[in-house]
Amino acid sequence: MSGYFHRLAALHRPYKQRLTLALVTMAITAGTEPVVPYIFKLLLDKGFVGQNHFSLWLVPLIVIGVFVIRGASTFISTYMMTWVSSNVLHELRRQMFARMLDVPVGFYATHTVGKIINSMMFEVQQIIDMITKVFTSIVRSALTVVFLLGLLVWINWRLTIVTLVLLPLIAIVVRKTGNRLKKLNRDSLAVNAELTQVIEETTRAQQVIKIFGGQDYESARFEQRAENLRNYTMRMTSTFASTVPITQLMTACAVALVIVMALVQSRGGDITVGGFVSFITAMLMLLTPLKQLAEVNGPLQRGMAAAEAVFHLIDQDTERSGGQVLTHRAAGKLDFVDVSFSYAGHDALALSGINLDISPGETIAFVGMSGGGKSTLVNLVPGFYSATSGCLLLDGQPIGELALSSLRQQIAMVSQHVVLFDDTVAANIAYGDNAPDAARIEAAAAAAHMTDTIAALPEGMQTQIGDNGSRLSGGQRQRLAIARAIYKDAPILILDEATSALDSESERAVQAALDKLMEGRTTLVIAHRLSTIERASRIVVLVGGSIVEVGTHQELLAKDGAYANLYHLQFAKGEGKGGSA
Repeated sequence: MSGYFHRLAALHRPYKQRLTLALVTMAITAGTEPVVPYIFKLLLDKGFVGQNHFSLWLVPLIVIGVFVIRGASTFISTYMMTWVSSNVLHELRRQMFARMLDVPVGFYATHTVGKIINSMMFEVQQIIDMITKVFTSIVRSALTVVFLLGLLVWINWRLTIVTLVLLPLIAIVVRKTGNRLKKLNRDSLAVNAELTQVIEETTRAQQVIKIFGGQDYESARFEQRAENLRNYTMRMTSTFASTVPITQLMTACAVALVIVMALVQSRGGDITVGGFVSFITAMLMLLTPLKQLAEVNGPLQRGMAAAEAVFHLIDQDTERSGGQVLTHRAAGKLDFVDVSFSYAGHDALALSGINLDISPGETIAFVGMSGGGKSTLVNLVPGFYSATSGCLLLDGQPIGELALSSLRQQIAMVSQHVVLFDDTVAANIAYGDNAPDAARIEAAAAAAHMTDTIAALPEGMQTQIGDNGSRLSGGQRQRLAIARAIYKDAPILILDEATSALDSESERAVQAALDKLMEGRTTLVIAHRLSTIERASRIVVLVGGSIVEVGTHQELLAKDGAYANLYHLQFAKGEGKGGSA
């Protein structure tokens, strides 16, 4: 835990001047607290009894002046703390987002998107709340307690002893109540998360719910979790509400005892009316800062738990850095030399003994049953994963010696799972280019047969396409992804079911663009449609992570082996050449 404190302190170090100003103004605010009860003492002892020896206008001026100073110092301390905490919040989110961009692809296999978003948006805010709450309570509230206790001791040290004995009992009650509230709050957050999940699933699965008649089931799930959340809310309310009368009762006991002792002392002339009123006022004013100090533990524990999650993300291992930067366009020759691979935490090999030479400009199609290793093999090329053993060469050079950014500049990719950004059509086509070329964008769109589609959009190339291209049809989204690959003009092209989302008419239009795009490029095709596989330079059949057959379409059919079985199985299903292998 101390390590997290040190890291959080380091984030605040650049803002030490503003923090110092906040600290000073907090001290000023705390210093004004005893002034009010002290003014009561002066007024009662010298203003209402006998002849006063000061100007009547002096009293309102002092009162107004004190509150002006108090207001200004409170504003400055609050503003400075918010300024610092917002900058720390921004820095934490910046570090988290930067790490998200740099972690290996495998990170997302073990960390859900919801958890990452929760860490960046909610848990990091918990840290800032902790810092603000704890720092403010420890500084402002502690100084207020010190100043008020100093006034109490100065007015009447005997009554102060009674106060010091009774007030900690109030703090204990508040703390015990706080512990119960913390547990209830933790449980209610879990129930709230379950309710959120039900709402999210119901919203996302409307068609399934309606087709399969799941309305009653979903209503029951919602009702159960909503009722649980309501119960937790009532338990939290009753716990919190009970604190008030208990605290008031203990305060009444303390005040009653102080009154009795004060009456005894007044008979002996040891305390004046002004002193008594001033003492009671200061004593009651102690309750608020003491309560704030007692409640520090709650946000502290929540904040430290959040800090653990946030720094866990920030400390994730990144992809390898460094390596040689390619100063020229790669020819596109790929060589797999006895490559094996297993995923982290798995003993079984996903790929075993892969040996394959791919010449520049060749089109290699990878086919096989699901789980055969096609996607795993291709994902080694852009360095999404590193081979467990063996070596993968680009133009005769191990890709492990190349800078990842330089390696990936040589590769374009079109996947069946199209990923688009909530931006304009033009921005999606030229994605990753800091200086987009309008002519190249137009040419790429035309090559992907998107000219008519774009012309029909409200703002043409500058039309916002929505979340993941939600304003486009499936075929339009796929062609936009192809246009993005065409724009990049990389020597190596990866096509992962690139036409799977297209209807027959769209497929014919895009297939011509793909054929042109594939010319002169090393193309790796994963389980593409048969029309493309038949024209591939070679077809590689993967079974259980190993290559079992390599050859042209006709050669493999003549072998009557694994590929022929896949081919005939596809035709047996009536899919013909429009099916997928």
